[in-house]
Amino acid sequence: MKSLVLASILAVAAANPAGRHSEVLSREETEKLGVVWRGNLHNNETNSHNLLSATDYPADFTWCNKDGKSYCTMSRNQHIPQYCGSCWAHGAVSALGDRVKIARKGAGVDVNLAVQHVLNCGGVGSCHGGSIDGTYQWIHQISKATGTGISYETANPYIACSSESKSGFCPHVDTTCTPLNVARTCGSFSSEGGDCTGLSSYPNVTVSDYGSISGKDAMMKEIFNRGPIACGIDAAPLLNFETGIISDEGSGVDHVISVVGWGTDVATKKQYWSVRNSWGEYWGDMGYVKVAFGALLVESQCSWAVPGSFTAVELDNQVHCHEGGDNCKAKTPCTVKTGEHCIFKDSCATNVPGSSCNKAGLFHSCECPSGQCFSKDDPSEAGKCAKPTTDAKVVV
Repeated sequence: MKSLVLASILAVAAANPAGRHSEVLSREETEKLGVVWRGNLHNNETNSHNLLSATDYPADFTWCNKDGKSYCTMSRNQHIPQYCGSCWAHGAVSALGDRVKIARKGAGVDVNLAVQHVLNCGGVGSCHGGSIDGTYQWIHQISKATGTGISYETANPYIACSSESKSGFCPHVDTTCTPLNVARTCGSFSSEGGDCTGLSSYPNVTVSDYGSISGKDAMMKEIFNRGPIACGIDAAPLLNFETGIISDEGSGVDHVISVVGWGTDVATKKQYWSVRNSWGEYWGDMGYVKVAFGALLVESQCSWAVPGSFTAVELDNQVHCHEGGDNCKAKTPCTVKTGEHCIFKDSCATNVPGSSCNKAGLFHSCECPSGQCFSKDDPSEAGKCAKPTTDAKVVV
């Protein structure tokens, strides 16, 4: 149902005439996707943000240069290899990656997370918009349900496509939420698996807590204590921006960025937010922009997330997969029609020796009341009866 709601919302967005449109969904559209509007707001008594200590903050503070060390992960470009309005995922994912780097005290190779995983599986937005809250709420949800979070980009590179996108090569690629589109590898040799393999185990980051904040004081407290945050912004004045401090008031939030800190201009004493955009390093100040306090509606809505677990060498918690992924191969989801039968929730039937199989993949000559039996791919399930399902698709 959620996927149908997303499809209907985004079909409208995709049908809009050419020209810049908002990449941030309205409250009504956001809530239709099951995303809580301003979820876990800072005035909620259970919000961990409220437990953070407030202090007299320095005039200049940025995680990109804290005590001479940068905790900021890479700048991204949401618009290549073709246009994709996925700023909402980029802003959130970049800030989360920064917080993982902070948790690691800046050690090791940077962890860059897979925006494409969010687009393929999140159900909280697409190349035609999403919400400031949705990414963190979704990662938190799957973290609790499965113990696994968002995959690393090395197993799911960004292709700037979602299911409804018509830009570039997007109509010709599969972005459905299958193991291949969560984390994959494509082996060099057929003996090692060949072709491409969806992985059952892969480096990932979970989210243990998330929330929403607004206002300068709350933003400074969250950033200073825990790291960068994702915020909405009015992007129109930024389109032809080059350098300096931008002070436009702003007329509406239509874009999402990450805020990594703040500073004070030496000459004018004007304070500003240090903002990382997702338009590439050719834009602005190597992908960043200084936004004056109170400008472009940056302080109107922000979200934060606390990393839970993450995969890292120093933690010795990696599952070691082969080059072709054959020892980490995920079971393929079984898609069935009403009245057909599925073997496991995550494995389709294959022909059992000594039995016959019709075009729907159903087995005969089996000693089961329904005439169906399990595949012998899994010895523990061999000979057991398949269970009928009325779902159009069994979700892993």
